[in-house]
Amino acid sequence: MSVHTAERKADSRGLPLGVYLLAFSLFAMGSAEFLVAGVLPQVADDLRISLSSAGALISAFAIGVVIGGPPLAVITLHWPRRTTLVVTQVLFAASLALGLLVDNYALLLATRFVGGLAYAGFWAVAAVTAISLVTADRTARASGVVVSGLSLAMIAGGPAGALLSHFTGWEGGFWAVVALTAIGAVLTAVAVPATRAEREPSVRRELRTMRQPQLWVVYAATLLSTAAYMISYNYLAAFLVDITAVPAVWVPAILTLFGIGAFFGLSVGGRIADRRPHHALLAGGVGIATTSALLALLAEHSAAVIVLVVLMGVAGFVLNPAIYGRVFTVAAQAPTLAGATAVSMFQLGISVVPVLAGVALNAGAGLVSIPWIGAALAVAAVLAVLLERTMSRRTGA
Repeated sequence: MSVHTAERKADSRGLPLGVYLLAFSLFAMGSAEFLVAGVLPQVADDLRISLSSAGALISAFAIGVVIGGPPLAVITLHWPRRTTLVVTQVLFAASLALGLLVDNYALLLATRFVGGLAYAGFWAVAAVTAISLVTADRTARASGVVVSGLSLAMIAGGPAGALLSHFTGWEGGFWAVVALTAIGAVLTAVAVPATRAEREPSVRRELRTMRQPQLWVVYAATLLSTAAYMISYNYLAAFLVDITAVPAVWVPAILTLFGIGAFFGLSVGGRIADRRPHHALLAGGVGIATTSALLALLAEHSAAVIVLVVLMGVAGFVLNPAIYGRVFTVAAQAPTLAGATAVSMFQLGISVVPVLAGVALNAGAGLVSIPWIGAALAVAAVLAVLLERTMSRRTGA
């Protein structure tokens, strides 16, 4: 029996404090991801580089997340989970601080990549740690709370950091992230209980478990559903101004409404997913497809568009806890590596968005085509969920 059994029994209604501390740490680190886009012009001017070169800082971080999570999970598999969490937070904060201290684009690019590696490692182990702190009937809810730190970073962390950078220079927001991450590392070391796997970690067993086709169907649903709502979100500002004719001053508020919807979706999804994971997955996928299609059809009606933006946030994030729930159920023998790969799939879903949108826009399809692409991706995600549900009935997983 693991050392956290007493913690599980101590709180039969709410979640342990450690789960919320992990969410705070993910909020701190995730804020850096959403902050960069808001200060790109200032970064480009300060470093005397082109805007496209500054945009590569986003790509470097994303590449670090996509390719770094699984290998880092294997390297740290035999480490105590709390140690891994603290080390990845310290590495993230140190790499970010180094990039700020040295006025060199190449080094800044390298530190962004290292930061992505550390971010992926923390996110994966945080999800595993969260579910180890609760009973089996609350695992999806616990992972949903941890991921809610990311939606808070989208709603508040990134915008607040950009606002701070407006008054202090672009570095100011990032120094705030460094400070919050350091605080998170201290809180993790002091207040997150030490946990260990129920079985001795085995790289061979984890790799063997990762071969299951059912698990990769879950990953396909993860990638497709993430790309489905993020493609509309990433181009929402241009869509609102150019198509819906919303005054630019209202765009940040509407983007915040998406984040509020996402936070609500995570809360609802976390409660549904533990008992009916496929219901949450299908509801989210169908919701994204429906809101995306309606967004395209009602693009010129501002009131309808605003409501749809909120509903898309709900639909997009209601399935996230269920995705983690399915990953940890199907890959129960490989929670660390499976969780790290899930993080990579989320990030890969975000990373393919510019490619898909670029193809459509370069072909002259126009901004209205963007939500239609999102609807198509969501339909594909629903098909993947239906396939995985059929496979789960056969395997019992």
